[in-house]
Amino acid sequence: MMPTTGMMRGTGSMASANFEFRIENLSHVRRVGRTSDVAVGPVSLELKGGEFLSVIGPAACGKTALVKMIAGILQISEGKVCISGAEIYPPCRDFGLVLKRPALLPWRTSMRNILLQAEMCGTDPGESRDRARRLLAWFGLSKFEHSLPHELPRGGAEAVAICRALVHNPAVLVMDEPFGSLDPLALELILDAFQRLRMEAGTTTLLCTGNMQEAVLLGDRVAVMSPQPGRILHTFSIDLPRPRRLDKSMTPQIAEYCNRIRTSYRALGILP
Repeated sequence: MMPTTGMMRGTGSMASANFEFRIENLSHVRRVGRTSDVAVGPVSLELKGGEFLSVIGPAACGKTALVKMIAGILQISEGKVCISGAEIYPPCRDFGLVLKRPALLPWRTSMRNILLQAEMCGTDPGESRDRARRLLAWFGLSKFEHSLPHELPRGGAEAVAICRALVHNPAVLVMDEPFGSLDPLALELILDAFQRLRMEAGTTTLLCTGNMQEAVLLGDRVAVMSPQPGRILHTFSIDLPRPRRLDKSMTPQIAEYCNRIRTSYRALGILP
C-alpha cells in the first residue's frame, strides 16, 4: 500500500494554534433496574490541533464507551465535549468515527461506502468523490474503487472505513481499536499508509487501543487508562521521528516506551 501526494487539506483537519479538542470529566453510568455502576470516568483529555493521542487500556476498562460518548452513540452521564472552547453536542459532523469492525454495507462498493458519510453530511458530491479517490490512493486501493467489501484484500475493509471517516474532512478523528483483527503483515502495511496520510492531512486524532506497540507507534502522546471504571492514570509524550516503522532501528525505542506502560500495569497487578 503506497501513498500518493496531493492529499486535500481542509480547515477542519489542519493543525492551528487556536484549535483545541477537549473532554472534561466525561463519564457513563450504567443502570440495570435499581442498581448502577460507573462504566468509565471521569475522564479528562485535551488535544491540540493536529495532535495524535493514543489511549491505552486493558480489556473492559471503558475505552469503547469513551469513544461512543464522544461520537454521540452512548449517552454522556456527566461531563462535556468541547472544540475550541465551545461545547458541542454529539452526534455532529465535526467527528470522523472508526469502530472495531469496519461495518461496510455489503451491497455498496468501496466508493459508495465511503460516500455514505458525505451523503449524510450533505457535502458536495463531486468534491467528496474526488477526496474519496485521493484517500483510496493513499492506501493503494485505487483499483478497488468499484469492488464490494468481500472483494477487498486483507486490510482493505479497515482502510475503506478510515476513508469513510475522513471523507467529510472532520475536525477530529476518533478511533476504537480499528486494527485489532489484522494479521501482522496487513497491520504493518496499513499502519504505514495511515501514518503518512495523517502526517499530510494533519487531522486531530484520538485512538483507543489495547495494543501497546500500536499506541506508541502512532501517538504523539500516550494516555494510560486504568481498569474499569476507566480513568486516566498518566500521560507521556513520544519523542520519536515520523514516519515510524516496526523495523530493527525503531523497535528497541518503541519497546522502551511500552515498558513504561507495563510498569504502570504491573503496579496495579494487571501484568505479572
